[in-house]
Parts: sequence; C-alpha cells; structure tokens
Amino acid sequence: MDNYTNNNTARRYVAHVSVFGTTQIHLRNPYIIAWWSAAFPGFGHLLFSKYLRGFALFIWEVLVNLKANVNLAIIYSFQGNIDMAIDVLDTRWLLIYTPVYFFGIWDSYRTTVDMNKIYLLAEREAHRFNSFSIGALEINYLDKRNPLIAVLWSLFVPGLGQLYIHRLGTAFFVIASAITIFYYSHALEALTLLILVQVQQATSVLNAQWFLFLPSVYGFSMYDAYMNTVENNKLFEKEQRRFLKGNYQKPGFELLKSQKVK
Repeated sequence: MDNYTNNNTARRYVAHVSVFGTTQIHLRNPYIIAWWSAAFPGFGHLLFSKYLRGFALFIWEVLVNLKANVNLAIIYSFQGNIDMAIDVLDTRWLLIYTPVYFFGIWDSYRTTVDMNKIYLLAEREAHRFNSFSIGALEINYLDKRNPLIAVLWSLFVPGLGQLYIHRLGTAFFVIASAITIFYYSHALEALTLLILVQVQQATSVLNAQWFLFLPSVYGFSMYDAYMNTVENNKLFEKEQRRFLKGNYQKPGFELLKSQKVK
C-alpha cells in the first residue's frame, strides 16, 4: 500500500488533497479570523475551509443586510446624516441581523482556537497525507506557487486567485458572489462613465447598497489567496522534506556540529 495514501488510520491529519482543492489546518490568529467575520459574516469560516457554515452566513448577511438597509444606514452615517441613518433602518430585519452577526464573530474565534489545538495534536501524530489526486474532472497536486501572483489575479477579479491555487469551493462561490454584486451595484457601468469623465452620471447609476459589499469581497479574496498560497508552499516543503528523509536519507545519518579548525 502507498504510504502517502490518506487511509484514515490516524485520528487527525494536517492536510487533505482532493480534486476539489487542498484543505489544511495550521496555526491562525483567532483575532484576525474574528475580524474577517466582523468585516463580512462568513469570511472567517471560509478562511479555514468551513464552507457550509461560511456560505450560510454570507448569504444571510447579503439578504438581511439589504432588507434592514444596513449598508444604506452606514452610507448616511459616513455623510454625517445620523437621523437619516436611524430612520432608514428597518428594525424588523435589524433585530434578526444583529444576533447572527455577533454569532459569526464569536463562532469563528472559538473555532480558530479549537483548530489551533487540533493542529498541534495532528503535528505530534505526524501522519502522512496524500499529495496528489486525480479524477475524471480535475487533477490536484502539491506544488509551490507565487503568493503575489495569487493576489494580482484576485485584484483583477475576486476568486481568480483561489482558482490559481486550486481552492475550487471558495473560488466558485467568490466569483459567483462578485458577479452578482457587480451586476446589481452597476459598478462596472459607473466605472465606464467615470473613465468618460461623466462623474454625475456615474454617481447616479451606482447602487450604493450593493456597492458597499465589494471592498470586503475584494479584500477577502486577496488575503485568502495570499495566505493560502504561503501555507500551501509550507505544506509542500514539509511533505517533500519528509519524503526525501524517509526514502533517501540513511537511517544512521547524523548532522554533525561544525568544528573549529586547529
């Protein structure tokens, strides 16, 4: 049997390579994950590949935010129109929005702390994982890639950086979300008018409620692509080091300390 096949004989694994992507656990700062959940519910969970929970919170944020007019209230607050911001809020939806928003922050922080503990235990077990996966639709394998290239593609269109590092679940969801936000916010139409120096028309055509989602989506896409590219590179080096040591290093090899030349 191939020693690198993930045959579920260990209690914990640090990584799993499948045709849908490379999923791994590593040490994370729980405050950073909580911050991303505060910036946009669901993003914190997507960072450590809890897709179902992340997708649910993301969709909840978009739907309830629009119904409660939260983004519109934020825009009025930035303009100093506090009374208008209060008047525009729909409390029927806002009272539903608030507890789920704080749940996303709390749950992402709690889960990060737990995952850090699991990672340390998995590292002690040091069980081997698969590094290559091939199927009828896709091929995925561990290799080293450039984090800056991942950020650059994410800057062009959110989700392309995730495609570059083969995080297909996050990539498809972020791309679909970006297309929806671009369409309903009229952001590209406003950009075209802005290039033509038609500032007033660009401002009037823009749907500010939808447009306010874009900075978070862009920021998350670039951060997620960069962070996961760096961690995938570390995982590749760790797996390669283990393979070379197990197959090419002599059992009795010892690293000698440098000695001073007399």
